[in-house]
Amino acid sequence: MLLSFRTANVRSFRDEINFSMLATTMAEPDAVRYVRWREGGKPIGVLPVAGIFGANASGKSNLLKAMEEMRLHVLHSFRSGSPTGGIPRRPFRLDGESREKPSRFELDLVLDGVRCEYGFAIDNERVTEERAVHYPHGRAALLFERRGNNVELGPATRAGRAAAELLRPNALYLSTAAATNQASLLPLYAWFERNLVLAESDSRPFRQALTAQMLESKESGRLVLALLRAADLGINGAKSYDFDDETKDRLERAVRVLLGKEGDPEGGELVPDLARLRIRLTHQGAEQDVELTTGDESVGTLVWFGLVGPVIQALAHGAVLLVDELDASLHPALAAQLVALFQSPETNPHRAQLIFNSHDATLLGDSAVDRSIGRDQVWFTEKQMDGNSRLYPLSDLDPRKGEAVGKRYLAGRYGATPILSRQQFAAIAECVTASEHTGVPHGPTE
Repeated sequence: MLLSFRTANVRSFRDEINFSMLATTMAEPDAVRYVRWREGGKPIGVLPVAGIFGANASGKSNLLKAMEEMRLHVLHSFRSGSPTGGIPRRPFRLDGESREKPSRFELDLVLDGVRCEYGFAIDNERVTEERAVHYPHGRAALLFERRGNNVELGPATRAGRAAAELLRPNALYLSTAAATNQASLLPLYAWFERNLVLAESDSRPFRQALTAQMLESKESGRLVLALLRAADLGINGAKSYDFDDETKDRLERAVRVLLGKEGDPEGGELVPDLARLRIRLTHQGAEQDVELTTGDESVGTLVWFGLVGPVIQALAHGAVLLVDELDASLHPALAAQLVALFQSPETNPHRAQLIFNSHDATLLGDSAVDRSIGRDQVWFTEKQMDGNSRLYPLSDLDPRKGEAVGKRYLAGRYGATPILSRQQFAAIAECVTASEHTGVPHGPTE
């Protein structure tokens, strides 16, 4: 399970932020998962769900994208990176100094019952730092530490000299070690393959294809169909239709470019099965099932269909799923039920985690009874005057147990809400009125 994530100089986060999934004394008892983190150690309490709330452009999505960026660097820096191509990154761009400073990514997790910390720093050209430690007996034991191209290996990884010899300045050691099949680091690398997967609008067609593929499986099809029917959307199946060879070839080339896999003969496994991108959902009709194209479906139906596959995969494997704009086109009751799937030990026995952002204050509740998430599962983002995003938890504000969190959030008691100028909106209304009389648009007066 993910314990914490830290980053700095990434997207809208100039200063270091620390996002934690550790339970606090405010935690709802039924939500906490107790995880053993070392041999003979006392279990620690970890949260299965966290929600990030805040105004538009405050950094909510950027937190999830920073996690995804860390994942993509780990998975692709060795195989996809060019020896002279530098490192693609998104530093804080609103001041010149930050554009030259390294970007940092760090996380803390429990992997196979052992706590592990891993992180790295990168600039535009190279990996400047990289370090991994674990705690098999309660004390930190070095797996490896890198400064520039110099790598120090710990007792458990000393067989990994081959990876150190192949190391490039712009490739992570963890990525290189996995490519050389270094057994001691493969579990950490494999964790990134299944975790920190981001569900956002751009990936929806591929997630819909995944759901359609899972429907055809005997093992997962029953669960997919159950979630589709539970949403009361009238869906009872889906079918995929292939493209012609020329269209399919063009699409595959385009996806390879987007994934950085152009010209990489080993990258085919990372390209989705594009044949499944053309899907039709079947609905129960008065006399027989009726197939509808995605163009005939509501956005809410497509959003839910694209979430079902990743949700079931995360629950089955105990993975960390990131969902951008959970409330987008979904009814609040449906969003709340999705959160409940991860909150409940019965539907989430493998300790999967859901991290989402949203504007839906109903998830925060107006009392302890109607909250979808507990007080220590709520985080806020707020844009500062200099454009830097600030991240902070609701628990830092000491909310009472029975506090009407949803109402107080909308009232601006916790910050993280837009500062709107009624005068400016009124000035726009005056401009519209003036243009209606004269036919000439007028701008707001100073």
